[in-house]
Amino acid sequence: MRDFRWPPPPDGGPRTYGPGPSAPRTGRPALPEPETELVTTPHGVRLERLVTGAGDPVTVFAHGLGGGIAVTRPLGSAVNGRRVFFQFRGHGRSEAPDGPWTYLDLARDLRAVADLSRATRAVGVSLGAGALTRLLLESPERFDRAVFFLPAVLDEPRPAAARERLTMLLEAVRSGDPATVAEAASAELPAAVRNTPAGWAYLRQRIDQLMRDGLAEGLASLPDQVPVRDASALAAVTGRALVIGCAGDELHPVAVAEQLAAALPNATLHVYDRPGVLWTHRADLRGRVSEFLNRS
Repeated sequence: MRDFRWPPPPDGGPRTYGPGPSAPRTGRPALPEPETELVTTPHGVRLERLVTGAGDPVTVFAHGLGGGIAVTRPLGSAVNGRRVFFQFRGHGRSEAPDGPWTYLDLARDLRAVADLSRATRAVGVSLGAGALTRLLLESPERFDRAVFFLPAVLDEPRPAAARERLTMLLEAVRSGDPATVAEAASAELPAAVRNTPAGWAYLRQRIDQLMRDGLAEGLASLPDQVPVRDASALAAVTGRALVIGCAGDELHPVAVAEQLAAALPNATLHVYDRPGVLWTHRADLRGRVSEFLNRS
């Protein structure tokens, strides 16, 4: 039987157990992380930011719970103009004020980065989609176009599986043991890529980031929070929206994507037939996001 093992084998490729290919295999090393900056926001929380590209339009990218800039960058690879990536409070080098935190706090982080960058478009992934939803609830005309990728929650708390996954990750990071962190982070990978060169490269980068930056305890309360109390209030949103969900994703129920698309007056819904889109349909996803955002 094949199995997950950490640390990775010295040849850089996956080590399998039982029958199977035995020749050495090497995976491409993860690209070095680009240099970022810390920006001071009007609400007093310094946030880590990365700016790429040039010109207009400007698009801001908001990551998911426990994620970061590295996760959202692929979504912007074909997007025109300036692309602004940032880390929410408690992630990366961003500050972690005393918790507990709410989606209103996250919306303030997103709004601050968007305002400082003069962004007119936004992409939110999972937790970032929730923050984007809350921001538009407060300011329905803030963005011309918005992409919600794998929204996890709308007006009801996240499912128990999401809370369990975050608890496991927080405890693993708290332990300070790379093998324990690797075991928790490996759950983020689809089974088909978990023991492949690409999977190992992702895990190396993810573990380096988590061991270096950690995860703030204030994140623990977020799975019990909701962005909005009444989804019908989103009817005031004026910009166009693209909502992307996945069938079979227990952390991002497709019903949430469907409800969000129905609540937004100018939304298009696309549902992939299986989870792990960033691994199984990456080119299609990037093309879909860029085509929507690049329209004038």
